[in-house]
Amino acid sequence: MPALVTAQDAAHYTGRPVGTIWRWASEGRITRYGTGRTVRYDVMEMTPRTVDEDTGEVVPGEPPPLPERAPRAA
Repeated sequence: MPALVTAQDAAHYTGRPVGTIWRWASEGRITRYGTGRTVRYDVMEMTPRTVDEDTGEVVPGEPPPLPERAPRAA
């Protein structure tokens, strides 16, 4: 079952900017649920950020993989 959150919450979860969440959705890396102001994203499809224990620095999670593309016909 998806854990749906806003783009802002997904950005906080991953340690990435909101624009990155939007780009990942447009690239097909993550699923977009809803339209307009009601769009939500499934955080279960994303890697969470980590915080370095020594420095307290936020380390962004890995980006989701790009979807597989069918080879072009020649």
